[in-house]
Amino acid sequence: MTAELVRGQNHPLTRTRLEIRISAGDPVVAGATLGDEDGRVAGPERVAHPAAPHLPGLEVPQQAAADHRLAVDLEALPEGVHRVTVLLALPAGAGGPSRFGTVAAPFVAVTGLDGTALVSFTITGLDSESAVTALEIYRRQGAWKVRAVGQGYAGGLAAMLSDQGLPQAAELAATIQEAVVRGMARTIAPPPRTAGDDTRVRTTAARPQPSVPAPAAAVPPEAEPPQQAQSGSPVNYRHPGRAATAPPSPPPQAPPAEPGRPPQPVAGDASGWTMDERLYNQVWGMFEDLARSVAAYRSAVDFADSRQEQELERVLSDPRSRIGGAADEARAAARDKHTALVDRARAVLDRDLAQLTAESEVVEPALPPAFAGWENPVWHGYRVPMEIPMALRLGDLHLPERPELRIPMLVRLPLERGLWIDSGRSRSGADPAAGPDGLRRAAVETAVAHAARLLAVHPAGEFTVHVLDPAGAATASLAPLLESGVLREPPATGAAGVSAVLSRLTQRVDLVQMAVRGGAPDALPPDLDTGEQLLVVNDFPHGFDDRAVTQLRYLADEGPAVGVHLMMVADREEAREYGPVLDPLWRSLLRITPVPDDHLADPWVGHAWTYEPALAPAGSHVLLQVLRQVAEARRAYGR
Repeated sequence: MTAELVRGQNHPLTRTRLEIRISAGDPVVAGATLGDEDGRVAGPERVAHPAAPHLPGLEVPQQAAADHRLAVDLEALPEGVHRVTVLLALPAGAGGPSRFGTVAAPFVAVTGLDGTALVSFTITGLDSESAVTALEIYRRQGAWKVRAVGQGYAGGLAAMLSDQGLPQAAELAATIQEAVVRGMARTIAPPPRTAGDDTRVRTTAARPQPSVPAPAAAVPPEAEPPQQAQSGSPVNYRHPGRAATAPPSPPPQAPPAEPGRPPQPVAGDASGWTMDERLYNQVWGMFEDLARSVAAYRSAVDFADSRQEQELERVLSDPRSRIGGAADEARAAARDKHTALVDRARAVLDRDLAQLTAESEVVEPALPPAFAGWENPVWHGYRVPMEIPMALRLGDLHLPERPELRIPMLVRLPLERGLWIDSGRSRSGADPAAGPDGLRRAAVETAVAHAARLLAVHPAGEFTVHVLDPAGAATASLAPLLESGVLREPPATGAAGVSAVLSRLTQRVDLVQMAVRGGAPDALPPDLDTGEQLLVVNDFPHGFDDRAVTQLRYLADEGPAVGVHLMMVADREEAREYGPVLDPLWRSLLRITPVPDDHLADPWVGHAWTYEPALAPAGSHVLLQVLRQVAEARRAYGR
C-alpha cells in the first residue's frame, strides 16, 4: 500500500532502483542533487539538471514540463553520496506563473521500476516561492529512507542551491534556466515515440505536453520480474501474463491540425502493446488532465479571492480611505482585478475542457467491452473473449466544473479489493424517489450489472458468481443472472445456505493458499474450481451470525490473492450494531454507490469526484443478451 507522507515525515525504502514521478499543474523544472552526510553538495558536478541530466545512478528530464519521471539507482551512486535531494523550480521568463502559490499543488510519488507506488507526497502551503525542495532520499545506518520536505524558496533556484552549500549557486541556477529556455524554444511537438517506449503522447493543446507514463496506480506491472534497466533505457510495461514477442505497433497519428486550431484527438494515442492498453492509458491520461486543469483553475480562483480580501482589508483598515470616493474606487478596482483573474483562469479551463470533451467523444466509441458503457454499440457485437482484459469499468467520474464530461472509472483485473455497494443514503442526496426500499433495490441492480460485466469479460468458465440472499428479498433484481442461467447454483437463502457457501469458499481459499505457499499447485483436488470466484452478498448484516461475519472478513482479507472476491450490498449505518468488529471489513472494500455520489477523492490533488455506476439504459435488454451468450459459451465448453 502506498504511504502518503506529510511534510517532515519519512518512510523506509525496500528497493534501490526507483522512479520519482512528479505531476504539477504547469510546467516546472525538475532536478536533483547528490549530497554528503550533512546534505552539502560538493560542486556543480553533483547536480543533475536539464543542461546536465545524467549522473551516476541518477537521471533527470531535460526540459520543463507538467509531468516528470526521474530515474534513481541507489546502488550506482558515487561513493560518499548519502543524500539525493529532488528539486523543483518554475521556469524563469517563460511567460508562466512566477510563484508556486498560483499553481496546483505539485504531487510527487516514489515508485518501483514496475510502477508500484511506494510513497507519495503532495506539496501544499506554498505561496511566493519559485523553487522548492520536494523530497530527499537519504541513507541512515546503511538503510535508505525517503523524507517529504516541501521547503520553498522565494529566492528561487539560486537560494535553494546555496542552501545546500553550493558556492557557485547563482551561476549554476542561471545555467539551468538558460538550458530550460533553449529547450522550450526548440519544442514544437512532443518527442517522437520509439519502439518499447512507454511515454504517453497527448494531443491536448491547452498546455505544453510532455511525455509522461500512466500514473503509478494505472501503470501495468511487468509480465515477468523487471530486468536490470540501464540508465536512460525505457521501462517495459507489459500486461500481466501477456508475453509480447515483438515491439508494439505505433499508435494512431492525428491528422495535421489546421492553422490556429488544436490538434484533432485520436483514440489510442497513448502507449501500449495492444490497442486496449493504449486506450487504458489514454483514459488515465484524460483523468489526470482533467484533475490538473480543474486544480489549476481552483487554485487561481482561491488566489484571486485571497488577493481581493487583502486589498479590501487594507482599504478598511485605514480610517482615511474607509469612506468616501477613494474607498469606492479601491473596492471597484479590487473587484475588477478579481474578475479579470477569474475570467482568465476560466478561459484556460474552458480551453482544456473543450479539448478533453473532444477527446472523450473520440475515445468513448472506441472502447472495448470491458471499458465501455452498457449503452456503447460495441456490446451489440459482443463475443465471449478468449483472454482476461487488463481492466474493468465500474462507472464514470466527473467534476462540478463540467458535469457532462465523464471519465471512465477503470480498475485493474484481477480485483485487488472487494466492492461494497452502499445501499444507504448517499452524501449527495440523490436517492431514488421510492425511498430506502428503492435504494436497496438499486444497489442490488448495480451489483448485478457489475457481476454481469465481470462474467462477460472473462473467458468461458473462468469466472463464477455465487449469491447470498438470506431472506430471498432480491429475487426480482437478480432476474438477469437467474434467467440467463449463468449462476451454477441458485442464490443461497437461510442460515444453512449461507453457511454452506461461505464454508466452501473459505475452504477453497485455505487449499489454494497452502498449495501456493507449499509450491505444490498440482496437489489441489481435481474437482476444485481454480477460476476466479465472486461472492455477491445481499442485505448484510441481516441473516448473518458471528461465524458468518468472521468468514466474510477472512474472504475480504485473504480471498483476492487467490482469486476469491467479495461484493457486498449493505447499508453501513445498519451494520453499526456490530460495533467496531466490522470496521476492518469496510476499510478493505472499495465503496461505490448505486446513485451519483461525490465520495471518491483522488490522491493527487484531493478532488471530490462524483461517481456514477455503469448501468444498462432503462428498458434495454443488452445485459440479459450478453449474459445469455456467456451461459451458452459456458455450456459449449462444458463448464
